Amino acid sequence: MSGRSRSRWLKIVLGVIALAIVAHGLLSPAFAFKSNEQTIAQSSAPDFPLQAHPLPPTLAQWHDSKAGDYFDQIEVVPVGYLVWSHFPLTVYIQPPTAAELANAFTAQRSQVWITAVSQAVQEWNHYLPLERVDQPEGAAITVLRSSPPLQFETPKVTNRDDPTRQVLQEPTLRIGRARSAVTTYKVYVKGSLKDAASKPMLALRCTLQLRPDQAPQYLQAAARHELGHALGIWGHSRSQTDVMYFSQVRNPPPISPRDLNTLKRIYEQPTRLGWALSY
Repeated sequence: MSGRSRSRWLKIVLGVIALAIVAHGLLSPAFAFKSNEQTIAQSSAPDFPLQAHPLPPTLAQWHDSKAGDYFDQIEVVPVGYLVWSHFPLTVYIQPPTAAELANAFTAQRSQVWITAVSQAVQEWNHYLPLERVDQPEGAAITVLRSSPPLQFETPKVTNRDDPTRQVLQEPTLRIGRARSAVTTYKVYVKGSLKDAASKPMLALRCTLQLRPDQAPQYLQAAARHELGHALGIWGHSRSQTDVMYFSQVRNPPPISPRDLNTLKRIYEQPTRLGWALSY
């Protein structure tokens, strides 16, 4: 295949992958978007390999055969499973802004927020290596002190003249399902077709938005939950004893054996992330 053809094919793949920017949030009822998981896999052109990476050593050491997992609740996205392969993962935690520091209340609130997020990072660091960085550029995971965007839904109304047809109404604000936090991921291509030493590969970035107006224990719980999404648990547990339970609970649990069993199974699965383009 000529260089021009490879470049054209890569642009097509990028267009498909651009659709794979989705969100997951605490108290969010479902995925914001689903795309065709077979689009890339069915391509006959040169491809990003779909295969499993070696388990990270810290995760490989984890064993608990009795607790079970909720792997069946994990969503598969167009590039396979959301698996990181280069560690430590860099994490940027938004520092206080000048405006926040100018007010005693917001200065204290921002520091409480930073402490809660930092503690959640340390909890997950025991199982996947994480490293805090001072600059957002190039960070694998970015944690922002902001409220998640409002959710809108587009209800379907049955056509009375033809019950088999449904009509989409204007989007309306979803009431009663306010989110305390949300995680979004973006798949992108790094490397270049022109540089033999740096072949194109699919890479991942995650952004977390956490509301600052929460009690410290709920801030830490929300950060712990959203970091679970960012590390690869793209789904929710049905058990309140797991960090990845879909809703906030009165007494937030620590990272559970079921959370870790699920995370380990995810990292044993195939993905196109982290593999160089084959052609």
